Amino acid sequence: MEGIPTQQNAEKTRSYYLRLEGDVLKLSFGTPASNTDIVKDAILEIERLKESGELVPQKLIKLNGPASLPAAVAITNGLSDTFEVIAVFDPKLNGYVVAISSDAEYEVGSIIQAD
Repeated sequence: MEGIPTQQNAEKTRSYYLRLEGDVLKLSFGTPASNTDIVKDAILEIERLKESGELVPQKLIKLNGPASLPAAVAITNGLSDTFEVIAVFDPKLNGYVVAISSDAEYEVGSIIQAD
């Protein structure tokens, strides 16, 4: 029906997107929006990936891509119950800095080299 947004059209207008590629979660902005909407869309993306079975409990997830500070905090919080270690890409270091870890193998502040 004309004028009624479909699920597909609604997804196209999101302000934030997440895409899993191996152990790397790719982050990207969508349509321009305020952080209040970006944070909500980032959490919806995490829920979508979990419901689809793409995000399953594992030891390590690496984040790569742009994020506002509120979105980054919301994303890491949304992933912390699923992953023991969360590392964030730093282009200056060409690696992932471990930001959250409950695993002795990965010390917070250590670097995981990018592939």
